[in-house]
Amino acid sequence: MTISRSKEYLMSIVKELRKLPGETEWVEFKGNNSKPEEIGEYISALANSAALAGKVNAYMIWGIDNDSHEIIGTDFQPDGVKIGNEELENWLIRLLSPKINFYFYTLNFNGSSVVFLEVGAAFRHPVRFKNDEFIRVGSYKKKLNDHPEKARDLWRAFDNTPFEKEISAENVSAEDVLRLLNYPAYFDLIKMPLPENRAGILEALKSEEMIVESKSGNWNITNFGAVLFAKKLSNFSHLKRKAVRVIQYKGTSKLETIREESNDQGYAVGYEDLIKTIMQLIPSNEVIEQAFRKKISMFPELAIRELVANAMIHQDFHIRGTSIMVELFANRIEITNPGLPLVKIDRFLDSPPKSRNEAIASFMRRVNICEERGSGIDKVVIETEHYQLPAPIFRTTDEHTIAILCAHKALNKMDKNERIQACYLHAALKYVQRDYLTNTSIRQRFGIEDQNMAVASRIIRDTLDAGLIHLFDKEAAPKLRKYIPYWV
Repeated sequence: MTISRSKEYLMSIVKELRKLPGETEWVEFKGNNSKPEEIGEYISALANSAALAGKVNAYMIWGIDNDSHEIIGTDFQPDGVKIGNEELENWLIRLLSPKINFYFYTLNFNGSSVVFLEVGAAFRHPVRFKNDEFIRVGSYKKKLNDHPEKARDLWRAFDNTPFEKEISAENVSAEDVLRLLNYPAYFDLIKMPLPENRAGILEALKSEEMIVESKSGNWNITNFGAVLFAKKLSNFSHLKRKAVRVIQYKGTSKLETIREESNDQGYAVGYEDLIKTIMQLIPSNEVIEQAFRKKISMFPELAIRELVANAMIHQDFHIRGTSIMVELFANRIEITNPGLPLVKIDRFLDSPPKSRNEAIASFMRRVNICEERGSGIDKVVIETEHYQLPAPIFRTTDEHTIAILCAHKALNKMDKNERIQACYLHAALKYVQRDYLTNTSIRQRFGIEDQNMAVASRIIRDTLDAGLIHLFDKEAAPKLRKYIPYWV
């Protein structure tokens, strides 16, 4: 938690760790031993051991006697260590996999230097240094492969702990809980009155599993509480890169940025502000209806809301160093979230709800931030059809999912693939509505005049040839034919 990383806070942690009866599997005391290879191995061992012990962080401290825990000072200066021409921290980051959070701090205790290394717990996979994974067995550093029982327990710990129940901030006071979480917004969203006293507020947050009691009598803030209701995500070290970034570009490429900002609030409390920011940046057209001027946004707000909420609840929070991005171009808007989808991208519209972060998804549905069915993609398709926009595009990279809304384009300006994609999604939408794609419905979707039935027929034929739809009633006359998606 970066907000508490003051000198006083760090010194208080050192003081508490010195009270331990001996080294634990998640704490290591050192004198001057600062060999880079050994530091890398210890980071691996401590990160894995912290995960196994259910700790948020592990610690390695130089300048404290291993047996007495007396402060003896150290000559180790992490900023001054280089391996070749590479600084120690960069060298360690490069050789550790997967990437985890670790931070060096140098403290002064009555003239004695103490170096404090905070290591984030492993997540999803054991942390490897170079070619080996390490673990602590008692106070000893060992290779994980040599202790299969530890490896089994570690993998079991990864499997049994959903992201939402992991801890964002450990052993914080009641005052800090109320300072870090926007608790009034929580009660506003669930439409309940604010309790009259602090105990009532804490009990409500506890019942929602935003906080859990720590063994010391203080509180641990869960990822669930921090992600949804942090006053600032940047106050939590492993969530500071999870703020949603909004970037507006000039033209249709990324060559020139007009504006960039991050919404640093928790997702539930900051959602409306985020949508407001996006909609203010989207160009609008002015039309006249019944003698009144009215501004129409280039993209339907409901579609934006659903896609942003989907990105929030379906992202893979364990992918570090990346966040949700909303990128606005002159002709499109792209919404990118970390993580690959749990269903095929061409089945987004009809697939049952399946979320990577079910507790977060459930709460967002409960307070009407996202659609009850779980995907909301049907609403996105309905809105794009109503605005007669090209079909939304969904694609993936090695680690990300991208949803794209394109600006209005006349039918004669759409290429063949754009028409086919729109026709396929129209068939899928009709099917989930217990209806069928027809020549008439395609004309309505694209705004084709009735006398131009042949244009609609050509779009349907091209989509049939692409294998994305097939004929439902083969015996029907051509004008009465119905079509369904390929997967039915």
